[in-house]
Amino acid sequence: MSGIFVSFEGVDGVGKSTQVERLKEYAEERGREVVVTREPGGTTLGVALRQLLLHDGGDIAPRAEALLFAADRAQHVAEVIRPALARGALVISDRYIDSSLAYQAGGRELTQDEVRNLSLWATNDLLPDRTYLLDMDPAASHNRLEHSEDRMESAGQEFQKRTRQAFLDLASHEPSRLMVVDAAKPIEKVWNQIRGDADGLLAS
Repeated sequence: MSGIFVSFEGVDGVGKSTQVERLKEYAEERGREVVVTREPGGTTLGVALRQLLLHDGGDIAPRAEALLFAADRAQHVAEVIRPALARGALVISDRYIDSSLAYQAGGRELTQDEVRNLSLWATNDLLPDRTYLLDMDPAASHNRLEHSEDRMESAGQEFQKRTRQAFLDLASHEPSRLMVVDAAKPIEKVWNQIRGDADGLLAS
C-alpha cells in the first residue's frame, strides 16, 4: 500500500480543522494508518517556529518570514511526512507549500518563483497528491474565528483578499492537484464533496 499525501488550504476560519478530522476518521474506518499534522508546528522545531511566526516575532521582514516557514517545512517533511509516506500512511497536513505561495507571494507580495523555489528546495520537491482548497470570502470566514487573532490573521482585509486570490490562482494553474471546495456551504455538503474525491485516492 503506497502512502498518500493530502493537504488542506484556505484563509483562516474556513473550517480546515473540521474537514481534516472528518477525513482522518473516514480513512481510519477503512483501515488506513493516518498521520495528521500541520504547518507551522508539526515538529518540536516547528512548534518553536510557530510561536515566533504567529505570536512573538514582531515585525518580521517578508524574506525572513519566508525563510522561517521554509525551515519549518524542511524539518516537517524530513521528520514526519516522508517517514509516514514510506510506511504507507495517509498524511493529512493542515497547510503546506500552497500557504507559503499564497501568504508570502500573494499577501506579502514576494514573487511566486522565489517562494516556490525555496519551498521545493526545502522539501526536495515533495508535493501533495491532493490539496483541498476550502474557499470563502475572508470577511465571512474571519467572523468564524473563536480565538484571538495571530500575526497572520491580524494582517488586514486587503492582505486576506490578496491571499485568497493567490490561492484561487494556484488552483487554476494546477487543477489536477488542487480541488476548490466552497467552504460557505454547510459542513456536511463540504464533507460530501471531499469524501467523493477522497474515495478515489484511498482506493489507489
